[in-house]
Amino acid sequence: MSGHSKWSTIKNKKGAADAKRAANFTRLAREIEVAARGKGPNPDMNFQLRLAIDRARASNMPKDNIERAITRGSGGAGESIIEELVYEAYAPGGTALIIECVSDNRNRTGNEVKLILSKNGGSLAGQGAVTYLFDQKGIIRTNLIPESARDDVEMELIESGAEDIAHEEEGSVIVSTPADLSSINDAATKVKLNITSAGLEWIPKSTIPIDSDVASKVAEIIAKLEEHDDITNVYTNAE
Repeated sequence: MSGHSKWSTIKNKKGAADAKRAANFTRLAREIEVAARGKGPNPDMNFQLRLAIDRARASNMPKDNIERAITRGSGGAGESIIEELVYEAYAPGGTALIIECVSDNRNRTGNEVKLILSKNGGSLAGQGAVTYLFDQKGIIRTNLIPESARDDVEMELIESGAEDIAHEEEGSVIVSTPADLSSINDAATKVKLNITSAGLEWIPKSTIPIDSDVASKVAEIIAKLEEHDDITNVYTNAE
């Protein structure tokens, strides 16, 4: 019986992993559709599409799935329209949240985001009530740039528009304006950096210190939001 129970556990774990993988592919496909609809289906001419495709490939999304998403986004499959949504919210401790989504039904998504917030001590905020607390920046993450190469690499990145370059234990982070993200990405590729992610992120202008009890509540509400299939990113100014 114990062996049968173990097999059942393995099947359950595999089923959960498959479901999580499928949900991630759904999010990635929607990002590709939005990008393709915005500036066309050619990734060489559409930087946001190129980034979305790179994220999909990094997650081992099949090539056919990627191509179908591009086709849908460029109007070739008669599918429902996918759109980007941004919700602003308050979380426990007076902290702020910015919630980015891609959805084919804004009413459904809005209601479900509101429900998650209300069940976990948060609430929706009006448009502009939270975003002024953040700056939207282009963020490129790479493997850690070796110290021996930093001077030359940093000079190349700065000349391409980098505002800041930080070296952390897990890698290097390059910050730019949204408009300069494409040129910075090209410069990072030119100097042969291993780019692990690139995109626009909301960076808090300042953070709010919170105690461990509030921190656990904020972490819980973010975790619940990130479980939702339509939600792509959640940002907070909690310290």
